[in-house]
Amino acid sequence: MLNLSKGRYRARLASTPADLDAAQRLRALAFRGPRALGPDRDDFDAACTHVLIEETRSGDLVCCFRLLHLGSGAEIGRSYSAQFYELSALADFKGPMVEMGRFCIHPDWHDPDILRVAWGAMTAHVDREGVEMLFGCSSFHGTEAREYYDAFALLRDRHIAPKRWLPRVKAPAVFRYAARLRRKPDLKRAQAKMPPLLRTYLLMGGWVSDHAVIDRDLGTLHVFTGLEISAVPPGRARLLRAVAG
Repeated sequence: MLNLSKGRYRARLASTPADLDAAQRLRALAFRGPRALGPDRDDFDAACTHVLIEETRSGDLVCCFRLLHLGSGAEIGRSYSAQFYELSALADFKGPMVEMGRFCIHPDWHDPDILRVAWGAMTAHVDREGVEMLFGCSSFHGTEAREYYDAFALLRDRHIAPKRWLPRVKAPAVFRYAARLRRKPDLKRAQAKMPPLLRTYLLMGGWVSDHAVIDRDLGTLHVFTGLEISAVPPGRARLLRAVAG
């Protein structure tokens, strides 16, 4: 059972219907804004483990995400991501996998320690369960790709998935940034526009799809993101395990 406390924050698993409802309401606020018409719910919630990050003193929920366990790549079709990406290449992955989804931080909270605790909780979970690949959809706010051209150009130049795992196009609306963009990225602007979750994936050796899906339901652009645990640099793994404690 996950129960991690670091500084002002603690991570734990949702254990009651009220916990899940709180996560779904935070997701609605983060992805759909204050005018969201009720909690953000879908059919994947019942199959997932839900992680809550709370401010210790107040108990306020400041971050949440969900985890879907797959025995191997043969089960990749069960994932949320498989709705949007053609993932047959990953069917050959032999080890246990976890899809991390609906990751969000409360829009009123900007403490970088929240993300650190979230990754510490994920590291503890990965180590405990023997997970060999972490994957999911990493989201950019909004559906206008032009705002993120430098970030996409950087992804194109440095972080496209290995050919053996490369996701292919499935969704009807996509931005094929690897094929379309010809610009050289402004590195400062690219890093400023890169979502924090995706930036952390990349620092650990993660890779992305060569196209972004335009998700008008959630009002985001997202890229498929994968991370083979064996590829995490030893120094970064030590830092994460220090937080996981």
